[in-house]
Amino acid sequence: MKFIKENLAIGFMLFALFLGAGNIIFPPELGQNAGTEFLPSIIGFLITGVGLPLIGIIAVAKNGGDLQVVANRIHPMFSAIFTAVIYLSIGPLFAIPRTGAVTYEIGIAPFLSESTRSSWVPLFIASVIFFAIVLYLSLNPTKLVDRIGKVLTPALLIVIALLAVKAFITPMGGFGEAQGVYVTNAFSESFVQGYLTMDVLASLVFGIVIVQSLQAKGIVDRSKQVTITIFSGIVAAIGLAFVYISLEYIGATSTEKIGYLGDGASIIAESARVLFGSAGNIILSLVIILACITTAVGLVSANATYFNKLFPSLSYKTLAIVFTLFSLVISNFGLSKLISITLPVLMFIYPIAIVLMFLVLFDQLFDRRPIVYSLSLLATALVSLYDGIKTAGIEISWYENILSALPLYDQNIGWLIPAIVGLAIGWIIHLTTKNTRRA
Repeated sequence: MKFIKENLAIGFMLFALFLGAGNIIFPPELGQNAGTEFLPSIIGFLITGVGLPLIGIIAVAKNGGDLQVVANRIHPMFSAIFTAVIYLSIGPLFAIPRTGAVTYEIGIAPFLSESTRSSWVPLFIASVIFFAIVLYLSLNPTKLVDRIGKVLTPALLIVIALLAVKAFITPMGGFGEAQGVYVTNAFSESFVQGYLTMDVLASLVFGIVIVQSLQAKGIVDRSKQVTITIFSGIVAAIGLAFVYISLEYIGATSTEKIGYLGDGASIIAESARVLFGSAGNIILSLVIILACITTAVGLVSANATYFNKLFPSLSYKTLAIVFTLFSLVISNFGLSKLISITLPVLMFIYPIAIVLMFLVLFDQLFDRRPIVYSLSLLATALVSLYDGIKTAGIEISWYENILSALPLYDQNIGWLIPAIVGLAIGWIIHLTTKNTRRA
């Protein structure tokens, strides 16, 4: 009981880190698309949105919490590039602009007329104001943002819980019909859509946050750190699973009342209106806007701090301004366009992150030999790179013909078998050279 009481706070902290306001838009959209295929869909989404991030946190914490140090086992150049790509992906390339876009789509657009929403002007004005606030808070860090964040995470959870309870007690309707690929491939499609949460990428960075929190408490023993990380991760996973299941259920049962809307932001906003009237819209909007601000400030600060260490000649202030302005521009593409740009990139880097995560978790089996990492990750990249290219709408027929022979390729996880084969070859080389050295 003492163990639980002492470490529950870390679990809640981890839950708050993962529950970015941008993530709540994906389950409702999945729900509408999956409809009667709700069960396989939510299982697929929970694997990439909850299960794998939990494993990622444990894997990195087990190795000291520093992603760059872990990636350095493969090659210093890989470490520098991969870590930078991770930070940029959960920063100015995708995640930060998404907070601005979600703020507009859920916090402002529901209160505008149809003709006003069709113009680019409201999004531009809203994003300028949003990112001006984000930049100011990023350049003037105080405990205010942390304090607001501590209040907003429970507030967001309460709002989602109220929506979920209301949706269960007085459903908006039955499960809708499955759409498109969800009719036959709800599991695999939802598995891939889970990439959009970017939580596996975030887990590789959040590991250091957990380790530093434990060190601040005087816990330096690695085995104790891993034990507490596992417990904290389970607490966070339970919370995230509740949120995602609730939101996908709302989406899956919403079509009868609000129609097929096609994007999660509109679905959650309209569902709040149907379930709780205009008051529901207002409360949801306020919580989302403030939550997006605190999320964006945290991401701007984290990226500016990391790249300031990487390039000391660039000041924190300069980097914060550049990242914020860049995010402002990208956010004005709109949420739907931003997601369509994000997915091809994630189709490439996500499998690499997943394979790296498992290699790190079990690296003692092969003495952390670079050859095992390298061959497994190279084999993964040869497939995932084309997955990204194909998702962007570019097909290379001869390469497609080769990859289509791979097991699970049609389910968008064709990289799995090559990763295992690369691991096996690397392991054999490791064992052979190990025995040769002994001889």
